Amino acid sequence: MSADISARRRRDIIDALRRGVVPTNGLDALAVGLDRFVAALDDDLDRVAGGGSVFKAVRGEYGAGKTFFTRWLAERAKRRGFAASEVQISELETPLHRMETVYRRLVEHLSTEQFPPSALRPVLDGWIFALEEDVLAGGAVAEHDAEGLDRTVGELLERRLADISRSTPGFAAALRGYRAANTAGDHAAADGLAAWLGGQPHVAASVRRGAGVRGDLDHFGALSFLQGLLTVLRDSGHPGLLLVLDEVETLQRVRSDARDKALNALRQLVDEIYAGRFPGLFLVITGTPAFFDGPQGTQRLSPLAQRLATHFEADPRFDNPRAVQLRLAGFSVDALVELGIRARDIYGSDQVTTRIDDAYLRQLASAVTGKLGGQVGIAPRVYLKKLVADVLDRVDQFEDWDPRQRYELTLQADELTDVERNAAGVSPGSAGDVDISV
Repeated sequence: MSADISARRRRDIIDALRRGVVPTNGLDALAVGLDRFVAALDDDLDRVAGGGSVFKAVRGEYGAGKTFFTRWLAERAKRRGFAASEVQISELETPLHRMETVYRRLVEHLSTEQFPPSALRPVLDGWIFALEEDVLAGGAVAEHDAEGLDRTVGELLERRLADISRSTPGFAAALRGYRAANTAGDHAAADGLAAWLGGQPHVAASVRRGAGVRGDLDHFGALSFLQGLLTVLRDSGHPGLLLVLDEVETLQRVRSDARDKALNALRQLVDEIYAGRFPGLFLVITGTPAFFDGPQGTQRLSPLAQRLATHFEADPRFDNPRAVQLRLAGFSVDALVELGIRARDIYGSDQVTTRIDDAYLRQLASAVTGKLGGQVGIAPRVYLKKLVADVLDRVDQFEDWDPRQRYELTLQADELTDVERNAAGVSPGSAGDVDISV
């Protein structure tokens, strides 16, 4: 697998691991233990591409790999032509009960295989281009007949927007205005209308009046805008949208009234997915087991708990990957070693490959895990960061540097997350670093 990765992607992956974050691409090369999900998720992607919709809830403790899993899935989806977006749920910046804010963040983080966030403008331009191509393919209008082409494209646009116009006339009007502004070369108006279609609240009143739209987006209008976006994505060549709502467990820490509104908003969204309101949508939420099973999470709203209910046996090998909830069981030391082997191979240095053997990778994995209270599940981030930044980089640069002789593993409080600090028994700002001889 690593042999198929380009030099640029190798650099991107290694740089992300060096910084202790999840890489943005090339995740197949690091995917350990996810094979059991592949067939079921590919079936789900096929269903969405065929006009269906899917909802999945991914559960796992901190460090189990939820963010990695969803980005790995997004990468698979984008290879099939999907668009994807990852939205971090938070009380202050993106409260789940404010769907207008969720929609805005969705558009801000929208990406495709060809375009990074925000990919809305390329998607809109691709939609207009697809309309023109469809008209020309019909043979009724010649390419040199600019006036006839413009008129016929406008007629096709109206037919394509018929369903959107009934549910969200403002979205359809803004699309018409966007096309007209582009045709007229009015870039300021096109920029403003693209922002309005993306849910941005501060768009000049003159731009909105020119397109016949008014007001700002509200919670219910955002759901209709999502329908419109899915239509535009499909007509511009993207069979679906993978939307990830990450860290929904943060709802457990908000005020009870806001929590109840958020849980009800999630229940509403799940129901409308099942009712077929959002063809082409693959919605994934992530959360900890406490969110799905505890009294301050989904169990607080019985209808939502019923929709997410999934039976898990003691042995995760027999989990059903077709169920609504997918459980990430976390890492073992063996899985950490396999992850280290993959990182070493991706690094792509003959010196690293020769001098860092599997036995050393296991030694380092055991040392990191041991000082995190034996909690293997939270070790991958620290393990990979230490492996790349402290060991592989030095081995690659200094021929006489031997990690077995010279490297002393140090975990500093300021480089750890709260969960990692608690496991390591250090506090923020303390001078008590944890030294381990590897």
